[in-house]
Amino acid sequence: MPDPRSAASPDPAPPGGPAASAIVLRPPRPGDLGWVVSRHGALYAAEYGWDARFEGMVAGIVAHFVEHFDPSLECGVIAERDGEPVGSVFVVRESGTVAKLRMLLVEPSARGIGLGRQLVREAMRFAREAGYREMVLWTNEVLAAARGIYVAEGFVLQRSERHESFGATLVGEYWSRPL
Repeated sequence: MPDPRSAASPDPAPPGGPAASAIVLRPPRPGDLGWVVSRHGALYAAEYGWDARFEGMVAGIVAHFVEHFDPSLECGVIAERDGEPVGSVFVVRESGTVAKLRMLLVEPSARGIGLGRQLVREAMRFAREAGYREMVLWTNEVLAAARGIYVAEGFVLQRSERHESFGATLVGEYWSRPL
């Protein structure tokens, strides 16, 4: 569950304009998991040309999360602004000592304000408090902004491999970091 001490982060105000609304981090509510699947599918299709198989993969990850959810070892975090979701991240159990970061997403309207880093930090905080000693993740080389966050937060690339997925030729990457 998100830490209420770090739950709000005001967006920078546009020059000469009023302050933007705060971002609130919270656990998923009914409807949020469908949003996570839908937005991953729509954004990755629009930004990278990925096909419906990517959305299907995300739906499978969400289904597994719901079916096997252990709140002492796993969490989902939704970033919300003005009552609307604008981001997500999930922590799932990889093993007794290893947590896996999943489904990091930041809506285009909320990019550039540090929300991705805030979500990754929240995931790491939860994982440390749950007793994990390491966090891992899988991403693709083309996801430059996410990769930048992972590097800035201390993740190290462990290995990469070419794969044909989602209607594209990609380079999958496996990252990790101690907690």
